[in-house]
Amino acid sequence: MSREAIVYACGVHSLGFALFHLAFWKLFDWPRALHRCGVATRAIAQILNLRLIYVFLGVAGLCFFLPQDLYGTRLGQVLLAGMSLFWVGRTIEQFVFLRFDHPLVHGLTVLFVAGAVLFASPLLVGG
Repeated sequence: MSREAIVYACGVHSLGFALFHLAFWKLFDWPRALHRCGVATRAIAQILNLRLIYVFLGVAGLCFFLPQDLYGTRLGQVLLAGMSLFWVGRTIEQFVFLRFDHPLVHGLTVLFVAGAVLFASPLLVGG
């Protein structure tokens, strides 16, 4: 697979997570579930989620519209490495904070590892 194709796959991965995070209000019944939290916790959870959506959409846009800049420039390579480390960290946090033996949790873990591998791959694959 070419580096450009891998970067496009990174974009699909990021777009998928943006859409997933957009669904949090409905998936996790946030209007009702977060109502039990304090005002600050409720606001912070939603604000952080909205910022993640923004980041995922921004990264997806870069992957779709500037793939050669991502794998071909130092700045792009640093961004790819940073996103790979983001997914490594998210995988670790999965085991620390979300210790459920459930197929959906395991599926998410696989997607986090896939993100780490995908974003690192253009840095490791030649030409």
